[in-house]
Amino acid sequence: METYLKLFEVLFPVFFIVGIGYYLGKTNPKLDTSFIANFAANIGSPAMVFYAITTTGISFNIFTEYFWYSLLVILGFVIIGIIFLKFLKKDIITELPPFILPNTGNMGLPICLFAYGSQGLGIAATISSLVILFHFTLGVILASKKFDLTLLFRSPPFYAIIISVIFLYFEVEVPVFLINTTMMLTYATIFLILMSLGIALTRFKVFSFKSALISSVARVIIGPIIGFVIIKTFNLSGFAAGVLLIQCSMPSAVLTYLVGSLYSSKKVVDSIASMIVVSTVMSFITVPVVVFFALKYFN
Repeated sequence: METYLKLFEVLFPVFFIVGIGYYLGKTNPKLDTSFIANFAANIGSPAMVFYAITTTGISFNIFTEYFWYSLLVILGFVIIGIIFLKFLKKDIITELPPFILPNTGNMGLPICLFAYGSQGLGIAATISSLVILFHFTLGVILASKKFDLTLLFRSPPFYAIIISVIFLYFEVEVPVFLINTTMMLTYATIFLILMSLGIALTRFKVFSFKSALISSVARVIIGPIIGFVIIKTFNLSGFAAGVLLIQCSMPSAVLTYLVGSLYSSKKVVDSIASMIVVSTVMSFITVPVVVFFALKYFN
């Protein structure tokens, strides 16, 4: 019973705020959310990465360890994505991002925070930092089919990760004013991006339900299986393993749609939008199961 209560405490605030966004999107279809995307990309995400990595008690060794685990997980997502896209006879390059880039920021961070506290947030941010970095680098390269290394240096999260690593490696004590500022930005960002997820669900349309459903299976069902394989392969345990499992279970990220809409064809963007909607709706069922499993066996 205690685990069920914890599960409710973890998921209710997340789904409630998504519900607020959905309500606002339904009542005002013309509601402009572009400022949320710009804020999250340029200010919120870097602040969130810095705060979660440097102030939640994780060490440099733990950061690097889970950074590499995250890379292996994404590699697993890439393989599964290529297999599914080949089966569906779709463009393997431009439609790969929603398979390999889960919603570890919008949904993953708050769920891990409520499930495992500040330490859980630190590990979740380590995983999310790589995903966020890939959104604005690999995601753009795949969507545009153009390799541009300068994207890395134009990405604010890249510098946030570098600064965070320096603080961790040299064990620099973070000034209180910086902790307070990034903490406020972190919680503001979590609220705004959860709300924007709800708004987005009122606008995206499903253009091919069968195709989106098959693709979403790879994201929300095979995703956590890949995470579990990594956990067992490297004999991981405790809350950090639980966080890794939860992050692997997230649906496709809304950011893949935003990036795709800038660089890909309408057909590809429609397919990405369909996968985001279906995988997110499916995750309302699958994520509670994964979180329950994580809370029960990884503490």
